[in-house]
Amino acid sequence: MSISAAPFDQGEFRNVSRRDASGAPAPYGRSMTGSIVTPAADTESAVTDHERTLAGSLSADDFKALFRGHPGGVAVITADAGHGPAALTLTSVASISAEPPLLHFSLSTLSSATPTILEAESFVVHLLDASDLEIAKLASTHGADRFPEGLWARLPTGEPYYPSVRNWLRCRDVDRLKAGASIVVVGLVLESSSPGEAVADPLVYHNRTWHRLGEHTRL
Repeated sequence: MSISAAPFDQGEFRNVSRRDASGAPAPYGRSMTGSIVTPAADTESAVTDHERTLAGSLSADDFKALFRGHPGGVAVITADAGHGPAALTLTSVASISAEPPLLHFSLSTLSSATPTILEAESFVVHLLDASDLEIAKLASTHGADRFPEGLWARLPTGEPYYPSVRNWLRCRDVDRLKAGASIVVVGLVLESSSPGEAVADPLVYHNRTWHRLGEHTRL
């Protein structure tokens, strides 16, 4: 399962935008360029400064242990870049703004679904409740057939999705940020299945297991 945050590594920190060589916004689907935000005048010095910045950071094990205790809502991302559908379960989906409607999530560069999601022109974000637990498990199981017959369909616009999930959002990728071993994707929400409808019994992932939120958990 993708974790909602990941520690920075020794790699580059890039702000990736959809722009062509002239600096103008590039049409969707064209190749992207990135600009390193760290100073590049002296490469050797910049690398040294970067390493010095990371030297006192928390260990990866301690970082993961802390976030195991921080619950997150569960979502499944589906997309198809023309080579077949892909799906991924993650806990990092969060809203950014309402006007325009933007959300973001992080993708591990190690996930087999990540290349498809990044290549696709659009994707579907499913916000899961407890009744969708089997889909959450399916999309997080390595080597599983995540699109068995009868479980999925395509929207009129072509994206693969799971019709049994009550709340989904169709999005277009509008910005990206490479951070450590993850890529943060910003999506513009184009449409949704049930605007304004509350999710019943939300599905939450906490301390390596699934939980159902309901009236019994209200404080």
